[in-house]
Amino acid sequence: MKKKIGLLAMASLLLMTLSGCSQDKSFFDNVSEINDIINDFVWMKIGLYLLLGTGIIMTLVNKFFQITHIKHWMKMTIGKMFHKSVKGHSHHDKASITQFQALCTALAATVGVGNIAGVASAIVSGGPGAVFWMWIAAIVGMMTSYSENVLGIYYRKKNADGEWSGGAMYYLRDGLGAKKNCKTLGNVLAILFAIFTIFASFGIGNMGQVNKIVANLEGAFKIEALSNISILGIDLYKIIIGLVIMIIAGLIIIGGIKRIAIFAEKVVPFMVCFFIVASLIVIGVNYSQIGNAFTAIFKFAFSPNAAWGGAVGLTISQVITLGFKRGVFSNEAGLGSSVMVNSNSNVQEPARQGFWGIFEVFVDTIIVCTMTALVILTSGVIELNTGKLAEGTTGDATLVAKAFDSVFSIGSINIGSMFIAIAIFLFAFTTVLGWSHYGTKAWEFLFGVKSTFAYRIFFVLIIIFGAVMTSSLAWDISDTFNGMMMIPNLVGVIVLSPAVYKITKNYKDRVLKHKDIKPMLSNDPEIQKEQEEILKCVTEIELKNK
Repeated sequence: MKKKIGLLAMASLLLMTLSGCSQDKSFFDNVSEINDIINDFVWMKIGLYLLLGTGIIMTLVNKFFQITHIKHWMKMTIGKMFHKSVKGHSHHDKASITQFQALCTALAATVGVGNIAGVASAIVSGGPGAVFWMWIAAIVGMMTSYSENVLGIYYRKKNADGEWSGGAMYYLRDGLGAKKNCKTLGNVLAILFAIFTIFASFGIGNMGQVNKIVANLEGAFKIEALSNISILGIDLYKIIIGLVIMIIAGLIIIGGIKRIAIFAEKVVPFMVCFFIVASLIVIGVNYSQIGNAFTAIFKFAFSPNAAWGGAVGLTISQVITLGFKRGVFSNEAGLGSSVMVNSNSNVQEPARQGFWGIFEVFVDTIIVCTMTALVILTSGVIELNTGKLAEGTTGDATLVAKAFDSVFSIGSINIGSMFIAIAIFLFAFTTVLGWSHYGTKAWEFLFGVKSTFAYRIFFVLIIIFGAVMTSSLAWDISDTFNGMMMIPNLVGVIVLSPAVYKITKNYKDRVLKHKDIKPMLSNDPEIQKEQEEILKCVTEIELKNK
């Protein structure tokens, strides 16, 4: 039965994929209009308020943990980044990945096109003030991400291959579903979350990212001879790039989470550090404008200039909405996505993995997105008072490329544009890898671990569609599914907030106040007992090494 369901689901996914390349304008125009209505409802009418509300609730429930205990979670994340307990594999749990690999794989999926093109688009559409609201979204989003990861570890299970499987579908089914009269609701929301994740993985996690890679490589590294040749109306250059990406991705994705994690831990730190260093150079060259950039961010956050919104101008609520949406699109806090890879970690303490959730949001939005914003606002590619763009730029990655070109250029050679094309390639490609795992775990939840190989094969094959498609419909539909993931996930986080509070309090009492009480590690009695024994051994080793 599961195989038949899987085949039907695969067929429907293929139809969605092909929709991105269809020429039936009238039909797909109607689909697009319907999707816009649903997208507006999901994101603007429910999603953003639910996201903000959840972040505030979890911040209050945990007594502003991300601020009051900043020293502790920083010490347990960046302070232990290269510690053996974080970077090393556990002989107790050979099927899992390390905490550092989990971090890198999660960052691989979250640090993406949104950190470059998304920030540029937010500034062009909402003015510098949108950056301020991205920061606010990140601060409250830290506790949403923390809570997701705490629940992910607490409710995770072992699959048939001995790997950890966790995510919103598990804490919806086993957490929310365990509440009185909520069993059916928990199961339904868990299934819906898994379905939405699969659809989003093919769009935003695959075709949309690949499409952006191809567009930027074509613009930065033009090869006229290939661009002028077409097969079935498609540029040969796009086909070649798509095939190369598909082959490289296939070699990594087919190997499963272990191979993805190994690749991520090698590439992601380099990718993020390289972008930050290059950004700091641009900002350093334009250091005299740093004060003006921050002034514009804070000024336009509360008093938007009409010039930024065009003839109709912008309201404060529009700037806030845009900042929140771009912030969430960038760091994914509240979507329940990164939980699926963080749950594969060899960590025993749910709270400790929660700290990495806080750190992921911090790196993604507070650091990387801020770097992008300052590069744009200090380099003169956009006029701070009028919102007028430099000639030859648009509200996406080309604006950032122009900013880098202002510093990194040799004659007519725009090294900055080439750098951004490479950065987007790395950011987007690693996002594809991360989302392949998210989709795999959602597929596993619905159809079993043995069928996941078929999902991976299909995921790799549709990369070529992302390279050659000209329609944005597949991206737009997947953006809607991305938002639809968020709703059941946040319902689960809010309902299970008492569990998050208890787990956090338990951790603080034991670790910070040194109380001799039993740890809360899992809702499954057998896993709880197993993890207690491992934690005891790990703690003894850590004490000996001090």
